Amino acid sequence: MARDNMIVSLDIGSTKVTVIVGDVEQDRQLQVVGFGSVESSGIRKGNVIDIENTVRAIESAIEKAEQMSGRDIDGGYVGITGHSVSSINNRGVVAVSGFDEEITPEDVERVLQAARVIALPHDRKIIHVIPRQFLVDGNENILDPVGMIGSRLEVETHIVTIVNASLQNIVKCCQRAGFQPQELVLNSYASGEAVLYPAEKELGVVVVDIGGGTTDIAIFDQGALWYTAVLPIGGDYITSDLAVGLRTPLTQAEVIKKEHGGTLPALTSDSEFVDVPSVGGRDTFRVSKKMIAAIIEPRVQEIIGLVKNKLDSSGYPGLLPGGIVLTGGTALTQGIAELAVELLQKPVRVGYPEEIGGLADVVHAPECATGVGLLLYAAKSRRLQEENEDSLSMKVMFSRVKQWFQDFF
Repeated sequence: MARDNMIVSLDIGSTKVTVIVGDVEQDRQLQVVGFGSVESSGIRKGNVIDIENTVRAIESAIEKAEQMSGRDIDGGYVGITGHSVSSINNRGVVAVSGFDEEITPEDVERVLQAARVIALPHDRKIIHVIPRQFLVDGNENILDPVGMIGSRLEVETHIVTIVNASLQNIVKCCQRAGFQPQELVLNSYASGEAVLYPAEKELGVVVVDIGGGTTDIAIFDQGALWYTAVLPIGGDYITSDLAVGLRTPLTQAEVIKKEHGGTLPALTSDSEFVDVPSVGGRDTFRVSKKMIAAIIEPRVQEIIGLVKNKLDSSGYPGLLPGGIVLTGGTALTQGIAELAVELLQKPVRVGYPEEIGGLADVVHAPECATGVGLLLYAAKSRRLQEENEDSLSMKVMFSRVKQWFQDFF
């Protein structure tokens, strides 16, 4: 397989760093050929707090992925999150430049550049300008205006920004680990690529990616990203609550959360018990699963309540028929979907990455949604770039043929 077909994703989370290697085959199907994941404590709430720890974790994850895939990894697509991320919707407008008023890719690029012109604090940087819809002479809901006839081209965009210092710290960690970021992609945007069905994106749907340190929210409508937000709270808070409530070390609380955690005490048996080591490991005591669920439930209710507040203040006018798709490691907590249905009053499901081959069973888990989504995002970007290059080549060829006929006759 040619090296040009290789795509690499890097998900730098608050609890782990994951590297996934994919190959885009000739039929454009994505195959996962390498995977590496290691625990990390160098990131908190999406921001770097320990550069050396983060660099070591990235290096270790890359090494594991290289061993599995048999490839050398020197760069790829990197996920971005954190409370320093914010977003805004903006509109751009330009006059169509061609004398025949046919919209070209250059016109689309100009209108997107026009939409980028917003008043930003000096310490923020734009990482995404995502078209929500194009308008040609006032006609709305156009997905791709290239080739259409019109005199006025407009675009509605969703613009994602991040504090430049936070961005540079992530880039610095990557580069020190020998990994060159090709593109930075918002986590929730990537997760949506992995866990959403096209019909859900068209109807209106919300992705809620509950990671260790953050909860990423994204609304998709009419196939495009409509709204994003990041909450500085995640599964680590549940772990901390268990550690305090059960008087056990954080490492043991994390194990208990994953293996025995639930969110519905009323439906949890009080006759099932779990052995819990005390702080220092000198003693072990038994607690019921019902008690564990009683500790977890309030924190999950808080997270879902904060998600609801963000959705209510988003300004989205629709009913979100696609409902809520929970993903991320915390989405595996028993009963979380049922609790979300009760609090959000919408359909809720747990999202697993789809549309991949190769080592699909290794990454077919909610905690891998961002990593797989980054691969799918990269594959889609590469495909669109190839199509644009092919289209440009065809235009050049027809132009030459037309000129040849004119010269000949």
